[in-house]
Amino acid sequence: MMKRSGSKVMLKLIVMIKPLMINMITAILLGLAGHLAASFITILAGYGLLGKIALWPLAGILLSLAILRSVFRYGEQASNHYIAFKLLALIRDKVFAALRKLAPAKLEGKDAGDMISIITSDIELLEVFYAHTISPIMIALLFALIMFSFIAHYHLGLGIVALVAYMVVGIVIPLLMDRLSKDKGLAFRNLSGDMSSFVLESLRGIKEIIQYDAKDQRLNMLQDLTNNLDRQENSLKKVMAFNVSLTNIAVLGADMIMLFYGGYLFGHGLISFEAWLIAMLALFASFGPFIALANLGSGLQNTIAAGNRILDILEEKPLIDDVFGEAASTFGTIDVSNISFSYEDELILKDLSLRVEPKLIMGIVGKSGSGKSTLLKLLMRFWQVDKGRIMINNKDIAKINTSDLRKMESYVTQDTHLFHDTIKNNLKIAKLDATDEELIVACKKANIHDFIMSLPQGYETMVAELGSSLSSGEKQRLNLARAFLHDGQLLLLDEPTSNLDSLNEALILNALRKVKDKTIIMVSHRESTLKSCDKIIKIDAGRIS
Repeated sequence: MMKRSGSKVMLKLIVMIKPLMINMITAILLGLAGHLAASFITILAGYGLLGKIALWPLAGILLSLAILRSVFRYGEQASNHYIAFKLLALIRDKVFAALRKLAPAKLEGKDAGDMISIITSDIELLEVFYAHTISPIMIALLFALIMFSFIAHYHLGLGIVALVAYMVVGIVIPLLMDRLSKDKGLAFRNLSGDMSSFVLESLRGIKEIIQYDAKDQRLNMLQDLTNNLDRQENSLKKVMAFNVSLTNIAVLGADMIMLFYGGYLFGHGLISFEAWLIAMLALFASFGPFIALANLGSGLQNTIAAGNRILDILEEKPLIDDVFGEAASTFGTIDVSNISFSYEDELILKDLSLRVEPKLIMGIVGKSGSGKSTLLKLLMRFWQVDKGRIMINNKDIAKINTSDLRKMESYVTQDTHLFHDTIKNNLKIAKLDATDEELIVACKKANIHDFIMSLPQGYETMVAELGSSLSSGEKQRLNLARAFLHDGQLLLLDEPTSNLDSLNEALILNALRKVKDKTIIMVSHRESTLKSCDKIIKIDAGRIS
């Protein structure tokens, strides 16, 4: 995770406001008007005590200011929350677009629970930043300039006292709280992510936990995580409590300084009683915007930490960039020439070469970890080879439009992911505009149609989360049906019959043998599966043996 300073995170988050700048300016102006209206209720009351304004006109003015204060406050909050929720929607869109670019290479092995925490609770935390941080900072700055000018026109020294007080409450204290709570917010967000991951993992493995009587162990681990999270949260709350106390002391101290300094000036005939009274009342009534800033000091750390985690996703560079703008490509002979590939520092494939002719069924066999599945992922260009090249129809796949490559390839993985949706919609991921007839043909090829029709709602049957309502074999056959529906010219099968009984295996292999217009590359440990292949190669230690 990249560590960024709080100011850098805030600056990057502020830049995202650009599309809603008019709304932000509106919120700032309404907020400024609201705070001025609130402050001048007290100031004008002072003028009334001095007899500068008649009682009934004064009462009407104060009532009007009170009403306007409410209207301006409502307008400010409405504008800020519109900005916040609009930006949260835009950020979610950006995050999902970034995840799409990072997948699958950069997301493989990522903690799912932590990712869920980022795209849900972390993004929600930015509401505090956009609704309650940016406009208050600008409001406080403009408000300080106006009130300094107002108080200073009575006496420059009194204006300086007010300005220094504003700076202490609105700048010094927030910076101090930021230093005191440094890294506490990020640690809290990371622990929250760990908690989400643990709970998600426990729910997914609930059957195994019950079966092996590991309930107490998991509960103890959950309690430890809860205690760590609680300690971190208490640490943050102590900083927040100290922040409130320090702010109140600073405000009271500034009021006392203005009282005694103004009294000193009045006693020596340097200002009038009116100037002394109005300056004091102006300062007493003008701390609202700066207290709001002071309260951001420690609480903002949580938001900055969330922003930092979100920026990690938005700014992470994908390992593979999609290809656009190349001439349309067609499928043909596959040539794998002296390719090598490593996962980080672990060499998986070394100087591997092979040629696959069109409409050939090629089987690949080898020990676990020898690089069989990796080869299929490289053909899909989920990863880029370190050395050598892969050609399809005499064109490097790194120069084939990603959309063309995806159309010509169908990939069946060992693990089948099914969404909590209908069987029909789960299948139509492979071809969104597929007709019912096309679905049926694909499912018949995968020997799953009869099973689907035996269900009460047929193709409209809902699949439970993660496909838990189906057996491993049923999920695998649905995965095969997806591949048949996609109708790519290259069919990549990674252990396509591993979860099937011998009868269903025979039916699937028979369906594959009938596919005469496709090129098929099939990884399998089963000799019975490989018997249907026209050619079999063995990969050993990253090479063809």
